[in-house]
Amino acid sequence: MGQRQLDQDRIRIDRVSKHFTLRHTRAVKEIVVKGLQGRRKELSEQFTALRDVSLTVGEGEAIALLGRNGSGKSTLLKLISGVMGADEGSIAVRGNVAGLIDVGAGFHPDLTGRENIFLNGAILGMSEAKIHQEFDRIVAFSEIEEFIDTEVKFYSSGMFLRLAFAVAVHTDPDIFLVDEILAVGDEPFQHKCLDRIRELRDEGKCLVIVSHDLDMVSKFTERGIVLERGRMIHDGPIGEAVALLRQRSEG
Repeated sequence: MGQRQLDQDRIRIDRVSKHFTLRHTRAVKEIVVKGLQGRRKELSEQFTALRDVSLTVGEGEAIALLGRNGSGKSTLLKLISGVMGADEGSIAVRGNVAGLIDVGAGFHPDLTGRENIFLNGAILGMSEAKIHQEFDRIVAFSEIEEFIDTEVKFYSSGMFLRLAFAVAVHTDPDIFLVDEILAVGDEPFQHKCLDRIRELRDEGKCLVIVSHDLDMVSKFTERGIVLERGRMIHDGPIGEAVALLRQRSEG
């Protein structure tokens, strides 16, 4: 496949690395002793979640980020979303980004469901007129009409998820990100969410999905990125990526 022009890409990731500082909890006595000995730096260490990752995602592509726990999948998704920044390298994103990475991020517990639709919609880039236009559809999709004027701090986790997903999928995103969120909630609503994700894909939206459900991602995506200990070890057809991951998991 030939090289794509930048204006044909929705996402471009160039040699990105991300590091975290892990701080260890020690007994107070040990901390004091090591502090007096000038060895406080031993109480923390650096962990590299992503190392030198490069890839592009084109218009209308649906890709899966695969790997074991701790491989860097969710970190990469958060970098794409802008929730956090890269320590090295660059990420360019073209278009509106929405999705489910952190359930209810942007929701205020003391506000009602109605108020949070307007708050979260605005955070996701919707105009007030657009939110008014989509409001009834958002509420109907969430299936929590009778609780829409209740403060969300009284919602169950399932109700919270329904409202968060309903807002996200009605922002008309160019890029939609999903991180294992469909593991939460009852089965009928999961199917409803999957149907909506399928619609977004069929509308030509760019999808980036993180999931351990290999059968599901095989149906929704055509390309798989396999990460291992922060490094990208495979980028190719989803069938090959799934087979590689299963092989390494069995090994």
